[in-house]
Amino acid sequence: MLGRGTSAYIAIGFDKSALFSLQLVGSLCGHSSVSIFQEDVDSFMKQPGNETADAALRKLDEQYQKYKYMELNLSQKKLRLKNQIPQITQTLEILRHMQKKKETTEPMETHFLLADNVYCKATVPPTDKVCLWLGANVMLEYDIDEAQALLEKNLSTASRNLETLVEDLDFLRDQFTTIEVNMARVYNWDVKRRSRENLLKSAEKS
Repeated sequence: MLGRGTSAYIAIGFDKSALFSLQLVGSLCGHSSVSIFQEDVDSFMKQPGNETADAALRKLDEQYQKYKYMELNLSQKKLRLKNQIPQITQTLEILRHMQKKKETTEPMETHFLLADNVYCKATVPPTDKVCLWLGANVMLEYDIDEAQALLEKNLSTASRNLETLVEDLDFLRDQFTTIEVNMARVYNWDVKRRSRENLLKSAEKS
């Protein structure tokens, strides 16, 4: 059992990455490098760097791979956020419970994580202090009111960031579709070009 007094507090786990807004993958997810559907393939093939179908397809594939890398990056951030949001919500519930208990003399029965899958029972006296684990071996003490305000802000930020990630992933999926269609159109254009050249060569021989 912990001693009574203002120095008595419990540690509440918290991932520090929820303290900050996500840094999305720069200008590309800012949609400055949007893939455009190439309706006129003849005009597209006259652009610099598209001297051959192979060269044009390589450029499109490079752009496709760049988007795939971004998708992996954003998907990992999305997974981390989806794990963090329930943790923040759970921590807020604990803080609200402690808010109710701090003005009473009744201790709070709880269990804390001693090691992986090992919990220990503890009796926590009323307190107005908590510690938030920020990660990187850093833990800071807060008043319960301050901790609750901080976590509510972080929950709001994390939820907004998750919405932004979903939008950016939707944008990337649209880019995948556009690039795949463009690659197919360039490939078909090249097949038709070679077919015409073969017909001309056959006509010249005859």
